[in-house]
Amino acid sequence: MELDSLYQEIILDHYKHPRGKGLLEQPLGSAHHVNPTCGDEITVQVSRDAEGGLQIGYEGQGCSISQASASVLTELLTGHTVAESQEAREAFIALMHAQGLSEPDEEVLGDAVAFAGVAKFPARVKCALLAWMALQDAEIKAGLLSRGEGS
Repeated sequence: MELDSLYQEIILDHYKHPRGKGLLEQPLGSAHHVNPTCGDEITVQVSRDAEGGLQIGYEGQGCSISQASASVLTELLTGHTVAESQEAREAFIALMHAQGLSEPDEEVLGDAVAFAGVAKFPARVKCALLAWMALQDAEIKAGLLSRGEGS
């Protein structure tokens, strides 16, 4: 199976079978982002579990790219630290700005490497980044991340 085909399958699977979708009962922080270009919307909420790992919930509507990206983000980062979240977010942002010319770090990004092809389409990059930027703002509102630390 060709790599682009595999990536498309991952994105479609996350779109059709979203992971972590649903808002949290007691979020520490929440952020709502809208992509005015296409109308995609996402609300991302964060909290912490008993061990200090991130708990992430989201609700949204929009294209397969924005919704699959939120699902991948949630599956990848739930239970991880804020530092790991920041590392993954920075790697994902770099991937999205590489215009398809970089080799993504699968160890850091997991299924998010499937969005490498999206970076070739500037109009879709904002869709892929929507949930990631909302997560950053939710972490800031929760006091888990300072403004200077965000990408």
